[in-house]
Amino acid sequence: MTETRKVAVITGGGSGIGKAAALGFAAQGYDVAICGRRREALEAVRVATGGHAGVCDVGDPAAVADFFATVRDTYGRVDVVFNNAGRFAPATSFGDLDVQVWQDMINTNLNGAFYVAREAFRIMRDQSPQGGRIINNGSISAHTPRPEAASYTTSKHAITGLTKSISLDGRAFSIACGQLDIGNAATDMTSQMNTGSLQANGTTMPEPTFDVQHVVDALLYMAGLPLSANVQFMTVMATNMPYIGRG
Repeated sequence: MTETRKVAVITGGGSGIGKAAALGFAAQGYDVAICGRRREALEAVRVATGGHAGVCDVGDPAAVADFFATVRDTYGRVDVVFNNAGRFAPATSFGDLDVQVWQDMINTNLNGAFYVAREAFRIMRDQSPQGGRIINNGSISAHTPRPEAASYTTSKHAITGLTKSISLDGRAFSIACGQLDIGNAATDMTSQMNTGSLQANGTTMPEPTFDVQHVVDALLYMAGLPLSANVQFMTVMATNMPYIGRG
């Protein structure tokens, strides 16, 4: 009897960490389904992984539900979800933070993570064999803020509460939930760190980055555990980034 391939869903899968994760899971024999907002980028990753891709704004709950319904209909189940889609906002002093920017950040980074996790939870709860694993992309900012980044920091602190709640409520259904906090992985989104990032003392300085493959390796380790074990929180970061002792 042929062993059924596991199914991994990755949001924000068209670029950066999401793309690297999609390629990594596919290389390990997973069927991979990705979503994101840019069709051309998604299609390139879909071809490379041989999986499924759907255009989906995670801030739209109906679109998220439709995407997961398609994944379920295509593959029959969902085993792993990397809840990765997110966005940054321009550095802005708190008193000048625009309400619309705040709402957009919360809608993508927090509401979107909730919409994705809820759909995944429902499928994992109702499928047979029951269960699965949800991995939320936290951040160093889930623990310690950067200056002038209140909306991003707040959204990522909230992800920690979301992770804990899913982990607790998932126990009855063999659903494990953990959080991977990533610090300065080298992608297009972090390329500006090579020229300088604002520090808590008001200076601007370059920050070290690290190979995104180490993020993929961490995800594959977390995903590869039996559902009786869980990495609740893991931090993978550039060794010398200003985090421990930030400020």
